[in-house]
Amino acid sequence: MKEALLYEKLESADIICHLCAHNCLIHKGKRGMCAVRENRDGKLYSMVYGKLVSINIDPVEKKPLFHFLPGSRSLSIATAGCNFRCKHCQNYDISQFPGKQTSIPGRETTPEEVINTALRNKCESISYTYTEPTIFFEFAYDCAKLAHKKGLKNIFVSNGYTSPKAVKLIAPYLDAINIDLKGSDQFYREICGARINPVKETVKLMKELGIWVETTTLIIPGLNDSEKDLGDIAEFIRSVDPEIPWHISRFYPTYLLMDKPPTPVSKLIEAMDLGYKSGLKFVYIGNVPGEKGESTFCPSCNALLISRTGYIISKNRIKAGSCSECGCHIAGIWS
Repeated sequence: MKEALLYEKLESADIICHLCAHNCLIHKGKRGMCAVRENRDGKLYSMVYGKLVSINIDPVEKKPLFHFLPGSRSLSIATAGCNFRCKHCQNYDISQFPGKQTSIPGRETTPEEVINTALRNKCESISYTYTEPTIFFEFAYDCAKLAHKKGLKNIFVSNGYTSPKAVKLIAPYLDAINIDLKGSDQFYREICGARINPVKETVKLMKELGIWVETTTLIIPGLNDSEKDLGDIAEFIRSVDPEIPWHISRFYPTYLLMDKPPTPVSKLIEAMDLGYKSGLKFVYIGNVPGEKGESTFCPSCNALLISRTGYIISKNRIKAGSCSECGCHIAGIWS
């Protein structure tokens, strides 16, 4: 255990956690919404510090990040727990595990071990992913500081429910983030146990602080696939910065939504067209290997710049951050 950051002690032994937008009031002996932060005699502790349940080497495209060090390797780590209750979570076995058990799984690991593993395997970054990195913030924060000293980049793959205080604390060490924009506020309330506005505020704040931002929407038939739902998301991204990439991913039945069919590819193409009509410069289709929407095209001359199949890059024609055909600047972190 490690004493948590960003909490407020009340006159009683109660605590308010300010790590995420839930701002949980946690009574003595109880845990917050994430089920991994516990009030012990008026002090808040992280129950997952260094307790990794997953550590893998991934292509950075898997995050997905298409405009950040393309073709590079990222050491991906996670602990158990999440501050959402998404009915479609593909990693529910680790994200929702603490809510069902009193014990917390994981292999004890230090920040030094994480950084050494990344360097030994020639990774250019560390990704805090699979579950929500905000809930293992203390460990991610310590890893991120050490990673920067060693020349490694840091990536969050997040639901965006991080508090502004936490965002500002991690910002000096965070290089890139992919934030889910899941649907309407109703979708967030009914499917995820959250609200949309804090997520939007995180997208804006991350951008303001100079962190590279990409976004993802998993399109689930009948739940967030209406023209209004998708149009609202595209318009919000455009209002922040039309150069923020929007990844539109195909849903497959999982967890508590086994009754929903896979997303029709035609719906993904429709959403991509809607994104471009809204003024976005870069829209991608995910979970459909071989689809044209996986590749990067110049927003000015439409030249094919990065050719992708799944997570594999077969061609990269971006030179010094610009289109090799017309010289148009292509937003991203390329080297």
